[in-house]
Amino acid sequence: MAEVLTHKCPNCDGPLTFDPEDQKFHCPFCLSIFTEEEVTNFEEKQEEARTINEAVIEQEKENEKAAMDLFVCPNCGAEIVTDATTAATYCYFCHNPVVLSGRLSGEFLPNKLVPFAIGKEAATSTFLEWVKKKKFIPNDFFNSEQIEKLTGVYFPYWTIKAMANGELSGLGTSLRVWRVGDIEYTETKQFDVTRKGHLIFKNLVKNALSKNTQQKMVESVQPFPLDKAIDFRSQYLAGFQAEKRDIAYADIKAEVDTEFSGYSEELLRNSINGYTSFQKKHQHISIDKVENAYMLLPVWLVTYRKSSDKVFYYAMNGQTGKTSGVLPISYKKLGLTCLGIFIFLAIVFMIGGYFL
Repeated sequence: MAEVLTHKCPNCDGPLTFDPEDQKFHCPFCLSIFTEEEVTNFEEKQEEARTINEAVIEQEKENEKAAMDLFVCPNCGAEIVTDATTAATYCYFCHNPVVLSGRLSGEFLPNKLVPFAIGKEAATSTFLEWVKKKKFIPNDFFNSEQIEKLTGVYFPYWTIKAMANGELSGLGTSLRVWRVGDIEYTETKQFDVTRKGHLIFKNLVKNALSKNTQQKMVESVQPFPLDKAIDFRSQYLAGFQAEKRDIAYADIKAEVDTEFSGYSEELLRNSINGYTSFQKKHQHISIDKVENAYMLLPVWLVTYRKSSDKVFYYAMNGQTGKTSGVLPISYKKLGLTCLGIFIFLAIVFMIGGYFL
């Protein structure tokens, strides 16, 4: 089929017509007039923009396709749709726990895992005790439907160990001030100060999931007892949800090195005592040996969405039971409480005024 083409006006998008008398293109709507060169340049830019837009749309489709995968439940045959980083979940039809083993293989196979030590019943009980101590919380934050959303999730993290050699030198100043009669004396001593040391860092924990909107939640229930980590076995994921890392160690290496360098300087500085002030002149820190491990950490989690842009949460460390959360406020409850206090005070003042 032949392609149909209409030349559009750059100003109003109306159809252009060629006028033989002035050899230019005219728009009958906005009365604009263009040369052939102007029309050609405009159409070339339009075509370039259209090509880029089509490429962007195609890429978005590819990303969306890659981000959502389809699996079949081995128990009931239902289709399970997950995003690209989910590694363990439930079948929504038969509630059969499924582990998407292909997601946790090869370079994405975790080295270690800290297993859950607290079951859902204990986690639910702790959640209810914690919430009931809070005032002015909406009733639906801890109703049965909300409690059912309490989910055990394994989140992916990098744990890093490192060894470093550091040297810090500078000028240490010591001041001594005393007074004899009306005369004040000041003694100033300056010293060349040098500190060297072999430093060992253990278990720096860094997030390994870019979509981890629960990052603050997980940080708030740290630390995790990493000494209880075991070699990864997919069996431990059954009955829980799990996320696969999508941040490679290479992506955070520079940040980790900077963090270790900062810790090293701080430790060396803390060893300099007995001076009124210290002025650094030279510093050299080398990170000689770094070992990293990809680890899954356990968190009980429940979220509450009050509006499209506001999410409240409750989180519990799946090993230690440490809890944290940001809770919503029921302004209705708050208003009724304030009203009750106001009425009570008004009655008290009225009675007091009557007897006076």
